[in-house]
Amino acid sequence: MTAQTHIAILGAGPGGYVAAIRAAQLGARVTVVERDALGGVCLNWGCIPSKALLSVVELGDKIKKSGDLGLRVPGPVTYDVAQMVARKNKVVATLVKGIATLFKSWNIEHVQGTGAITNARTIAVTTPEGGRRDIAADAIVIATGSSWPNLPQFPIDGQQLVTSQQLLDLTRVPASLLIVGAGVEGCEFASLYSGLGTQVTMVELLSRVLPLEDEEISSTMERELKKRGVTVLTGTTVEQVERLPHVVQARLKDGTTVAVDTVLVSVGRGFNSRGIGLETVGVQVGRRGEIVVNDRMETNVPGIYAIGDVVGKAMLAHVASAQGKVAVENIMGHRTAVRYEVIPAGIFTLPEVGRVGLTEQQAREQAQAQGRDPGSSIVVGRFRYAGLGKAQAVGEITGLFKVVADKETGRILGVHIVGAHAADLIHEAALTMQVGATITQVADMIHAHPTLSEGMMEAMEDVEGRAIHQARKKVGA
Repeated sequence: MTAQTHIAILGAGPGGYVAAIRAAQLGARVTVVERDALGGVCLNWGCIPSKALLSVVELGDKIKKSGDLGLRVPGPVTYDVAQMVARKNKVVATLVKGIATLFKSWNIEHVQGTGAITNARTIAVTTPEGGRRDIAADAIVIATGSSWPNLPQFPIDGQQLVTSQQLLDLTRVPASLLIVGAGVEGCEFASLYSGLGTQVTMVELLSRVLPLEDEEISSTMERELKKRGVTVLTGTTVEQVERLPHVVQARLKDGTTVAVDTVLVSVGRGFNSRGIGLETVGVQVGRRGEIVVNDRMETNVPGIYAIGDVVGKAMLAHVASAQGKVAVENIMGHRTAVRYEVIPAGIFTLPEVGRVGLTEQQAREQAQAQGRDPGSSIVVGRFRYAGLGKAQAVGEITGLFKVVADKETGRILGVHIVGAHAADLIHEAALTMQVGATITQVADMIHAHPTLSEGMMEAMEDVEGRAIHQARKKVGA
C-alpha cells in the first residue's frame, strides 16, 4: 500500500493507541475514534490506577516490617485513601496527556465520539454534541475492548455492589468486602483492601484461587492471602445477594450467609462487539461474542481488522498492543503474526506473580496428547527466594521460581514466579523462550550477584539437579 494509506481505528485503549502510533510510523494517515478517555480501561480504570493504589499498600507493608530491619518508624501505619485516589487520578491524567502528545507528534487525528461501522471502509461517528461525521478509510481496525458484565444476580449500584472501576474511586475504606471471584482482579483487590484494613472474604467457584495459574503458584498465593487475614472460600459460589440499608447479605451455595458492607463483582468481562455495526458488514463473531480473526488480525471481511480484548485471545493490555502492531503492519504490507505461546503476564498481588508458557499440568497433558510419558518427559526445577542472598538482605524471602521443561530437548515450556518483583523478573524467561534457548544455556549464563534474578539461574540448574544453593536431594526422594 502507498504511504498515504488511511487507517481508521475504533478505540484508543492499549491496542488502539499503540496501533495508531505504529501505523503512523509506517507512513499511514491515521484517525482514531474514542468515546471515552485515551488509554481505555487499562490506563483509566484498570492496570494503572490499581497499581498506583497497590504501590502505597506495598510501601505500608514494608514499613510495618521495618522494625525487624532496624528502621524505627514512630506510630502505626495509616492510609489517607482520599489522597491515594487523588494521586492515582493525577498519575492517570499524566499518562492520558502523554498519549495525546504522542498523537500530536505523529499527526494522528483523534475524534471524540461513538463510532459504528457502516460499510467495509467507513465509520460513522456520533459526537458528544449529537452531530455525525463519516470517516472513510482504506482499512479499519476494531479495538473496542471489553467491559464489566451485567449479571442479573449481581445488580450493580455503585455503592454496595460495585465493579473494580467503582472500587478504585472509593474514598472510604469499607469495614468488610466480599469479592466474588478469585481470579487475577479478585486477588489484586484482596491484597489492596486487606492492606487497608478491610476484612476481606473471597468466594471462588473453582477449587483454588488464581485457577488458571500453576497449581504451586496458586497454593502459595492462597497461603499469603490468608496470612493477610483474607477469608478464602473455594468450590462454592454466591447464589443470591440482598441489599439492606447498611449491609449486603450474600447467600452461598451451601446455604451459609456472609454479611458485608460492599460486594465486588469480579467474574469475567464481556466483549464490546455489540452496537458497532458488525452485523451491517457481516463481520463474523464467535459464540461468546468475540470477533473472529486470522493470524494477521484480519476479520472475514477484507480490510477490517480487530485486536485486543474484543477478539478473545488473551485479554491482556500488552497482548492488545502487540496485536495492534501486527494488524497495522499487515495493512501496510509487512507480514507479521503474534506468538501467543510466549506471552509473559504479571499479577500485581502482594506478593506479585509472573508467568510465561505452560503450567506443569498443561505440559504433562500436552506430553500425554503427543503419546509421550508425562512422568519421564516433563521435568521441573524450583528455587525459593529464601535461598537468595539478595532476598535475605532486603527482607523479601517469600516466593518461588518454578521452571517446566522438556527433558529430552532441554526446551523451556513454562516459567512461573511468585514473590517480590515477579512481574519484572519473568521477562528473562520470556526472552529465553522467544529465542529458543535451552535450560542448560540459561543455567550457564552468569547472573549478577546479589540479585533476585539468580533465582532464575538456580531454578534452571535445579532442572538438571545442579543448583548450587539447594540442599542435596536424597536418592528416591
